[in-house]
Amino acid sequence: MIQTTNLTRKYGDLVALDNLNLQIDEGECYGFIGPNGAGKTTTIKILATLLKPSWGEARVDGKVIGYQNAEIRPSIGYVPDFMGSYDDMVVREYLDFFATCYGLSGSQRHRAVGDVLELTELNYKANSQVAGLSRGMSQRLSIARVLLHDPKVLLLDEPASGLDPRARIEIRELLKELNRMGKTILISSHILHELAELCTSVGIIEQGKLLFSGKVSDILDKAKVGQVVHIEVTQQSKEAATLLRAVEGIRSVDVVTENNRERIDITIDSESAFDQSEIPNRLIAQGFRITSMQGEQINLETAFMRLTKGLIN
Repeated sequence: MIQTTNLTRKYGDLVALDNLNLQIDEGECYGFIGPNGAGKTTTIKILATLLKPSWGEARVDGKVIGYQNAEIRPSIGYVPDFMGSYDDMVVREYLDFFATCYGLSGSQRHRAVGDVLELTELNYKANSQVAGLSRGMSQRLSIARVLLHDPKVLLLDEPASGLDPRARIEIRELLKELNRMGKTILISSHILHELAELCTSVGIIEQGKLLFSGKVSDILDKAKVGQVVHIEVTQQSKEAATLLRAVEGIRSVDVVTENNRERIDITIDSESAFDQSEIPNRLIAQGFRITSMQGEQINLETAFMRLTKGLIN
């Protein structure tokens, strides 16, 4: 549904996108993550037909950006990070205005406005001033606007930015429902744990280059540089760490202080056949008392930190 081939965008000497090769299948919810300035917004604006590539190619639903924009636009809905100001309108008027812009008329327009108000749960705000909406309501209205013409593809640039926890959850559930309806969704966000719940696949971009693209489970596996075990003992953490460093099969042992508490971080090679039960056995045999022991859970935030270097253009 979305495909880019060597997609490159330059601003003078600055390379915002560097030979980006992206493949998003129909019906996917794809999370696009990276630091500020990585090229996420540039990519989305090109796919929304608002920017031209310097070179390379981008396609949406098989049609080429820059050559078939008029055919692409009815298929896409673009939600920027902030909505434009229409302060003198009420919500229903705002949607009616955009439905007219999308070429809907008469009963078709009236039905489309009613449908998106119900889908986004904005019915009770239909006669409220746009200027008086909260940030969360404004984002839901932005999504309602781009659903009026029933696009196949949704392009969302930081839709949860600045939202309180309840509003973020509501937006996430709305996007899940849209994905269940068959929409292909490309979403950029800094709230990585929510992307892990929402998205089927993710891409990591840094300095305009795509570092990884694939299933969420695959990126978590890629980030596993070894099995990490966290241990806390009642006292003498440094002595316990010294003991464990002598154990064959353990690659590294570090003492970490966090929130005024010491813990021992042990890394075991992923390919190692080392039996983790050997760790408490050795410690207990030498008189150490263990208060906790647990394996590290690799999540999308951990994977992002391990696979990127924090570089920006």
